[in-house]
Amino acid sequence: MKLVSYLKEDNDQLAVLVNGLLYDMENLHPDLPNSMSMFLNYWEDALPVAQGGVQMIEEGKIAQGKGIPVDSVQLLAPIPFPTSCRDGYAFRQHVAAARRNRKAEMIPEFDQYPIFYFTNHHSIKGPGEVSCMPDHFEKLDFELEVAVVICKHGRNIKAEEADEYIGGLMIMNDFSARRLQMEEMLLNLGPAKGKDFATTIGPWLVTPDELEPFEVPCKEGHTGKNWNLKMICKVNDVQVSEGNLSDMDWTFAEIIERASYGVDLFPGDIIGSGTVGTGCFLELNGTGKLQDPGYQEQWLQNGDVIELEIDELGVLSNTIVAEESDWSILKKV
Repeated sequence: MKLVSYLKEDNDQLAVLVNGLLYDMENLHPDLPNSMSMFLNYWEDALPVAQGGVQMIEEGKIAQGKGIPVDSVQLLAPIPFPTSCRDGYAFRQHVAAARRNRKAEMIPEFDQYPIFYFTNHHSIKGPGEVSCMPDHFEKLDFELEVAVVICKHGRNIKAEEADEYIGGLMIMNDFSARRLQMEEMLLNLGPAKGKDFATTIGPWLVTPDELEPFEVPCKEGHTGKNWNLKMICKVNDVQVSEGNLSDMDWTFAEIIERASYGVDLFPGDIIGSGTVGTGCFLELNGTGKLQDPGYQEQWLQNGDVIELEIDELGVLSNTIVAEESDWSILKKV
């Protein structure tokens, strides 16, 4: 099942996507919540009712006339108001390449435990425009990722049970202002201003049952589900990146286990995979310059259209828009 949040009369409206049409939850059953936040909080009761409604649509028992074309509405982030957002570091290929490109040895701790950082859940956006200040254009980057959303409360969740807490998968673009990020990390803290201005998710949330045909074994020595889903990024219709979700080393289940240790996870918490190998300009530029000293770096510019496409999860499209301001915090330094 594909769950979509869109703008309806200035509010976020939850719908299901079936054959290109959106059906509001009230059309499936009058008792279903009409917002994603409420749906997640009543997930175990609401999900089977919604699935039954989708089956009725497919059988023609709910008329197509109750649906509206998905391209006729303004899509929001599937989870418009997440309770938190963590981003992992799960792909060894990306970590190893990024370290090699800056002449650093691969850090052995990567293989010992999964890590994540918190980003600004108030800056979560869906498809559409992403507003950037002047300093963000100092090496502005995309990051090709997948994210999951937590669908029930849990604490001290074991990896062997953690997949039960995943409500669905969606595409994630962790936009990054690399100059801000690198300056901050010289002080041995995680990225803050380099990351907090925009993270996009969407275009919809795909429930795990729909992805069962694509499940593959996780890497040896790891625990949890993984999926064979091709991932690509295009900038202005030119493909710049390709990977696969099955390349994840640390699984979402293992990240959830670490995240929930001594901590409550709540419905609406988002957890990102981290960047797939080749999934950002930072890595691509570094590799290119190693191979050719004359390689021309590429970074995102005003007006660029970034499309992240992942098998079964759709296409997340964003357009970079410069804010009308010349204020720079970098110039204060």
